[in-house]
Amino acid sequence: MKIFWLGQAGLLLEKEDFKIMIDPYLSDSVQKMNPNCYRRVAVDERFFDIEPDVMIFTHNHQDHYDPETVAAFLNENSNITILSPRSVWDDVRKMGGNNNYVLFNRHTAWTHRGITFTAVKAEHSDASSIGVIIDDGTKKYYVTGDTLYNEEIFMDIPSDIYAVFLPINGVGNNMNMSDAVRFAKRVKAEKVVPVHIGMFDELSAENFPCENKIIPEIYKEIQL
Repeated sequence: MKIFWLGQAGLLLEKEDFKIMIDPYLSDSVQKMNPNCYRRVAVDERFFDIEPDVMIFTHNHQDHYDPETVAAFLNENSNITILSPRSVWDDVRKMGGNNNYVLFNRHTAWTHRGITFTAVKAEHSDASSIGVIIDDGTKKYYVTGDTLYNEEIFMDIPSDIYAVFLPINGVGNNMNMSDAVRFAKRVKAEKVVPVHIGMFDELSAENFPCENKIIPEIYKEIQL
């Protein structure tokens, strides 16, 4: 599995010709609501040429489910499977087209071309927020979505996670770096990838005190 960081919490996963996009934020729409939240990194428009097979939105906040970005991928001619919790599903299915809008709440599983996606608990200000486990038959990847440290989450997480992708910015009901370290230790993943930084702030993953961290570079493949 090849995995690319799209900035903020966005990821692109590729296995052979199968492409999965999670929480892409490829606009500057958040700035319209909050002038302080402007992009520190320009959009790489190469990613608009990608035709994902599956898109996953973890919750209905604009830096995760961004209508401007979504409109670049979903239209009357697209044929994409969209997995999203209730708060997003109510909005995104209005895009219409030939897309398959799957209601993806906690504990829901969906298998597509041999890859199983399972929605797990996230503790965030959107009550419908989820994380997602991606099992490609060889390794399990855990994308937490936006979340605080919460003991109930670990009941949903298998013991053999290969890599976890988690927020460390400490604002907006996300874990700070200290709690993210504790969270990573509980998950026991082999690799820990800090995300949700560097888009609207000056935070650096270099300061994340986690021994098995992998520091991603925006728009590049993450070297797991």
